[in-house]
Amino acid sequence: MTVAKPPQSERIPPWRDERFLRMGTQIVSSVLMLFLIYWAISNFIAITQQRGMPLTYRFLKEPAGFPISESYIPYDPTMSFGRAFRVGLTNTLVVSITGIFFATWLGFFVGLARLSSNWLVSRIALAFIEFHRNIPLLVLLFIWYFGVFVKLPPVKESITLPGPLYLSQRGLYLTWPRLTETGPLFIAFLTAGIAISVIAFKVLRERRIKTGQNTYYLPVSLALLIIIPVIGWIAAKGKPFWVDVPVLQGFNYQGGLRLSPEFAALTVGLTTYTAAFIAEVFRAGILAVQKGQVEAARALGLPPAQVLSLVVIPQALRVVIPPLISQYLNLTKNSSLALTIGYQELFAIGKVTINQAGRAVPVFLMVMATYLAISLITSGILNIYNRRVQFIER
Repeated sequence: MTVAKPPQSERIPPWRDERFLRMGTQIVSSVLMLFLIYWAISNFIAITQQRGMPLTYRFLKEPAGFPISESYIPYDPTMSFGRAFRVGLTNTLVVSITGIFFATWLGFFVGLARLSSNWLVSRIALAFIEFHRNIPLLVLLFIWYFGVFVKLPPVKESITLPGPLYLSQRGLYLTWPRLTETGPLFIAFLTAGIAISVIAFKVLRERRIKTGQNTYYLPVSLALLIIIPVIGWIAAKGKPFWVDVPVLQGFNYQGGLRLSPEFAALTVGLTTYTAAFIAEVFRAGILAVQKGQVEAARALGLPPAQVLSLVVIPQALRVVIPPLISQYLNLTKNSSLALTIGYQELFAIGKVTINQAGRAVPVFLMVMATYLAISLITSGILNIYNRRVQFIER
């Protein structure tokens, strides 16, 4: 059956057709928006050039001229603004990675304690969670810095701990290994040993699961983990590093590794604050595991430790990973509060750079782009892991 087209006189003209009107409205509004953005950006660039502050990054090659109290890479005031920015990035990464590591483990154990059948342990965990969740992080940093680390004894009366470690108002000085000329060779063998042992463990375990034959995956992987680094030690002539011990000279300790009070307060504050939220994330993930899974594991005769590690935790991770990503990102961004207690990380050094170079917009763009890159990389890595642990539906 053929449907006849309506006569030409009965067709809707374009200026009355809703489809054409919507399309025209979108096109006009898009053109106006692009024009406004172009106008704003071009005027802003013109104003900055008139005032002698062009939106370029040539200033990064100029001498910074300001000191940085704590740096994990070589730096002095004669170096460039770009070098100072890399120091700030390194300081941010160090405190973020350290905080993420300790906050994860502390949050995990506090979450388990919150689910404990022991009334006292459960209430202590609850008090820890509620205390840290209901206090602003800035206040918590002030408590740790001005109430704890600044109140430590002076250098002459340092608290001596095994190691040796020395704790005082100047920070924590601890014995630290320093690489020799052959140290990188030993590090290469050590890294290779860890990688090969992990690969051997996974391959041999999968083969045992598929074939049922005993592949001795655990002894083989442990042997590789020991033998390969020993070969590296021999190749490094038995001296891949030397031990740098802090020694009191004059009014302060020399040598070893120094952790400043600012770094310690920031790390402890970020760790305890974030751990309170991570504890609730782990608690929710564990409670999401069906009780039948736990009862079945107990019926098989598995001890509580194996029930937790082999049955509960692997299934809880499928629920835990997504909110855990948000907590890691929050910890990284919250590290910018270090400015208030004197730890010079990315944002603090960016602010000093603005005062010294007078380039607020380029510096803020760099800082925002850096935090964005860190967040995207962190979430990308964890999302890859999250996809690997999810159930595969068929």
